[in-house]
Amino acid sequence: MRVAMISEHASPLAARGGLGGADGGGQNVFVADLAAELGRQGHHVTVHTRRDDPGLPGRVRFAPGVTVEHVPAGPAAEVPKDELVRWMPDFARHLERRWAQEPPDVVHAHFWMSGMAALWATGRLPGPSVPVVQTYHALGTVKRRHQGDRDTSPPDRVDWERRIGRSVDAIIATCSDETRELAGMGVPTDHVAVVPCGVDLGRFRPDGPAEPRAARHRLVALSRLVERKGVDTAIRALAHLPGTELVVAGGPPADALDADPEVRRLRDVAAGAGVAGRVTFTGRRGRDEVPALLRSADLVVTLPWYEPFGMVPLEAMACGVPVVATAVGGHLDTVADGRTGLLVPPRDPAGAARAIGDLLADGDRRARMGAAALLRARLDHSWERVARATADVYTRAGRRREVRA
Repeated sequence: MRVAMISEHASPLAARGGLGGADGGGQNVFVADLAAELGRQGHHVTVHTRRDDPGLPGRVRFAPGVTVEHVPAGPAAEVPKDELVRWMPDFARHLERRWAQEPPDVVHAHFWMSGMAALWATGRLPGPSVPVVQTYHALGTVKRRHQGDRDTSPPDRVDWERRIGRSVDAIIATCSDETRELAGMGVPTDHVAVVPCGVDLGRFRPDGPAEPRAARHRLVALSRLVERKGVDTAIRALAHLPGTELVVAGGPPADALDADPEVRRLRDVAAGAGVAGRVTFTGRRGRDEVPALLRSADLVVTLPWYEPFGMVPLEAMACGVPVVATAVGGHLDTVADGRTGLLVPPRDPAGAARAIGDLLADGDRRARMGAAALLRARLDHSWERVARATADVYTRAGRRREVRA
């Protein structure tokens, strides 16, 4: 199958570099690993992403069967993703010209602006129409609910997400909570399939080196450093957990931490909570460094206000490390509460501290949870399984398009 993926702001090439930048993270990794696995399974995948550097080549071979194409749309420079919508018509025109010469069998759009470009481009193609599959990765309704006036999304984002959901041939939701959210938006759910995130089981595994650590308990938070990720909740929880350290990985490179506004805010939170000496900010980590970091943890904590997927819990689970996570979004599907970790309310430092403290005090229970977490990751979240389920959705989308045509 010839698969055209669109990931307008999240290049899979970025997944090979450091993790934890302001606009880098889960979607880059998701697109990279899904495309690579589809290529391994014999599909031919082209990932279309926006050119954000004039030195980038037009085409890059990413993996066997996978090519990344850089689309000229807007300035060849880094632009915050919320400002990219103005260049989606240019993105779509490029795709239209490209696909008029070599149409794909299916288009898979990642994020709502990619969905805009996909529908515009396929709607103008001559000949049989091409089926479009949409993965939102995050929904504007959820972001607006939690961020309110601080939401920087374009004002018509939710309207576009609703329009895309009613126009595409299939939607892949990464968790069941997203399906409920789409239904509330008025998007028909008869063509929504829940396909969970995958995890690289070759990279994330329990055996292998672990980062050196002190004798005291260690918590690890691996996250983009933006307020909604709830790192401040983990820091405040630490005040109730004597003899425990928190390692925060993510954000800018280590040599730029002092200039980062969110790092400065979080350091102030740590100072106010009296735990500054037990919180370490490492900065952005290379992907190859992450497994050893996770394996060094007694627990991985991930406490965002909302979370569309939850890749960090999966990566920790695949390393055999239990997780304390907020009971939101993708975490509700990923973390089996009481078996592979514990779920806690968001923005509740005392509640998080109680859950973390209970597990830190019971090494046998942590070991049982870690073993169950590893089994769950291997059985349910291999990229091989996720890619096959995704390809099944592509096939159903093609059949739906034929019926609609």
